[in-house]
Amino acid sequence: MRIGMALNYSGGFKQTVEELADYEKAGLDIVFVAEAYTFDAVSQLGYIAAKTERLEIASGILPIYSRTPTLLAMTAAGLDYVSEGRFTLGLGASGPQVIEGFHGVPYHAPLGRTREIVEICRKVWKREERLTHDGKHYTLPLPADRGTGLGKPLKIINHPVRPRIPVVIAAIGPKNVELAAEIAEGWEPIFYLPEKAAEVWGSSLAAGRDKRDPELGDLDIVGQAHLAIGDDVEGLREFGRPMAALYIGGMGAKGKNFYNDLFRRYGWEKEADEIQDLYLSGKQKEAGARVPAELLEKMSLIGPESHVKERLAAMKESGVTTLNVTPIARDHKARLALIERVKELAAEV
Repeated sequence: MRIGMALNYSGGFKQTVEELADYEKAGLDIVFVAEAYTFDAVSQLGYIAAKTERLEIASGILPIYSRTPTLLAMTAAGLDYVSEGRFTLGLGASGPQVIEGFHGVPYHAPLGRTREIVEICRKVWKREERLTHDGKHYTLPLPADRGTGLGKPLKIINHPVRPRIPVVIAAIGPKNVELAAEIAEGWEPIFYLPEKAAEVWGSSLAAGRDKRDPELGDLDIVGQAHLAIGDDVEGLREFGRPMAALYIGGMGAKGKNFYNDLFRRYGWEKEADEIQDLYLSGKQKEAGARVPAELLEKMSLIGPESHVKERLAAMKESGVTTLNVTPIARDHKARLALIERVKELAAEV
């Protein structure tokens, strides 16, 4: 398994990036930068590219609604260029709260749009001919009845470093996961529970792989986990409780929360109802208390070394090929030691 790390995109980002050189020397393989409604991820990724030499960089994720398909392609090509071929384009639909609330764009047809965006990006990067696309959601050039009639097919001016930049799709819904397995180089779920992965996503992954182009290679599965190693660190699993409560309870309305749906598919229907009711009524702390300890334990790498090694084996057995960790420790030196040790343990399982 490759070992990756998510970077905090808020305050202190520059200091975090200055420390990345140490993580690079420690063997960290890839770093992910998210984009929510704070600083954009692209400027941060460009900064990382300038401060590192070997480390792969990835958007984790860029929302598909906030940029045109060709701008996504141009952005990926630019980041791949400044990083000398180290960039991975992570894409996702985000959710209506952010897309409609912050960007003012209708949250419509995420599956169809994702498929067309990936098709358009790959056309741009190949640069074989002037760009045209006649899809249900995107038409290039724009026809006269929807614009001035002056649009014409164009090529990206520069030659991209790679004609096929890796694409990772963040997805948890059955159809979205199937799409990722069909068209993307990688799939990034959230709240990944290895013991439940086959039950919840197995049929979707199989259906997508049946339609997958062999040229894409094997599907890279990106799992996520908090990381702390020691005999006295089990209490650190509590770090995951507020975030789980926020997503399960607060990321959407009743019947319109993708993460709550996933939690139900994991088998915690009663808890999903309780967490959502409490969170939406303003009782965030009480909602967090309802998050099952089993979830926090099994989706993390927190505990004695033997436990961490067992969880790494479970991740690998379930199909994870890139493990995106968040090291929890008192200082940079201790976090660095965690990355070095988890690399060694991952090589042993």
